[in-house]
Amino acid sequence: MNKKSLSVFGLVMMNIIAIDSIRSLPMCAEYGFSIVFYFAAAALLFFIPTALVSAELATGWPEEGGVYLWSREAFGKKFGFMTIWMQWFYNLCWYPTIMSFIAATLAYCINPDLVNNKFYILPVVFIFFWGATIINFFGMKASSVLSSVTAIIGVLIPMIFIILLGVVWMCLGKPINIQFNWHSFFPDLSSIDNMVLLTAVLYSLVGIEMSSVHVGEVTNPQKNYPKAIFWSALIILSSLIFSSLAVALVIPQKQLNIVSGLMQAFEVFFISFHMSWFMPVLALLIVLSSIGGVNAWILGPSKSLLIACHDECLPQKLGYKNKHGVPVTILVVQGCIFTVLCSVFLFMPTVTSGFWVLTNITSILALLVYVAMFASAIKLRYKYPEVKRAFVIPGGKMGLWTVCGIGSLSCIFTIGIGFLPPSQIAVGSLKTYELTMIIGVLSSSALPFIIYEIHEQWKKTRSKVAL
Repeated sequence: MNKKSLSVFGLVMMNIIAIDSIRSLPMCAEYGFSIVFYFAAAALLFFIPTALVSAELATGWPEEGGVYLWSREAFGKKFGFMTIWMQWFYNLCWYPTIMSFIAATLAYCINPDLVNNKFYILPVVFIFFWGATIINFFGMKASSVLSSVTAIIGVLIPMIFIILLGVVWMCLGKPINIQFNWHSFFPDLSSIDNMVLLTAVLYSLVGIEMSSVHVGEVTNPQKNYPKAIFWSALIILSSLIFSSLAVALVIPQKQLNIVSGLMQAFEVFFISFHMSWFMPVLALLIVLSSIGGVNAWILGPSKSLLIACHDECLPQKLGYKNKHGVPVTILVVQGCIFTVLCSVFLFMPTVTSGFWVLTNITSILALLVYVAMFASAIKLRYKYPEVKRAFVIPGGKMGLWTVCGIGSLSCIFTIGIGFLPPSQIAVGSLKTYELTMIIGVLSSSALPFIIYEIHEQWKKTRSKVAL
């Protein structure tokens, strides 16, 4: 791609592919009509600030490394390692949720009753994940094209399809399970538990920084990048909101399964419109797209972790690459940790509750990374004011503090409520749930510091022995 050749349309498409996720629709549908309020708030308080900050940082430090490079330059190698570890680890926690979504969707091609059978879900999850891991041993050049194509086929098309089905459903005057009025638009804030699913809403908007690395290739970024963000936000939010509402239209909240809710909704639509024959085809499309997405993400974060190996934050042996340039050791370790994480399903009362716990931990870890990114943006503006940035957050330092402050506070607030059990989902024992959340987040946060310190001590010992 030639310099200054990326159009607004190109940036918008990158953002849609990176962020729009059909997997999040059932969780968002839990909110009913108030999902519109939550997405509007999430866009203003998180989505747009993240986009603006990542654009400034990416154009100032365009080298490979992303969040790791920014946090390392701002606060040092130790802090940078913590950030990249968190980014890698929250993706690792994400894999069981997307893989269980694949298994649940596939169940509709076989037997819908298998959706809540963890002895079906777990084997399918293991087979697909380890299969994708082995495929990645041969490199991602060919599979990256497959991932892009399947993402369009399995995300955008099903989203548009279910929105159209919802519109037809309402036009025909069929019964609906949500109310469209001002009272239902504003969420019930009398209980903080009703806001816990907000972590899933914010997490569904994670990823805007992926396209920011290309901002330097955009003509007049000060004007066109905000324009691309506007259209990206409009399309992403519209597709997520209306698709979620379509699910909520036909599935009562108490019957909604956050793992298979999308297929539940399609099943109701297809039975009513005499299209049941299309269900296996649709399920297969979604499964293929999800596998394509997993196939792409399995290698991406692992390659980012290689940078830490090059900076000697991790043992060099961990960064071993095969002839295809694939960090096979990291992939194997990643697969083993994934297998252990999936065991959480065995200790939760239902697949749904296990799915939520992993999604919630993933969301909290992801938001911690964004807090680090906001802090890095402020630090780097003061530390390296001479660095040329093709895009700068408007308003000078006051604008920077405002954007980063809003983004950080929204993340911190959402992290705080994320430790509470959601009122909409049965999670079993309150004590067990909160202990699982606290241990999961704290251990994930402390682990990179422990690993870093152990490795530093090992390097000092090795140096003394060499002398």
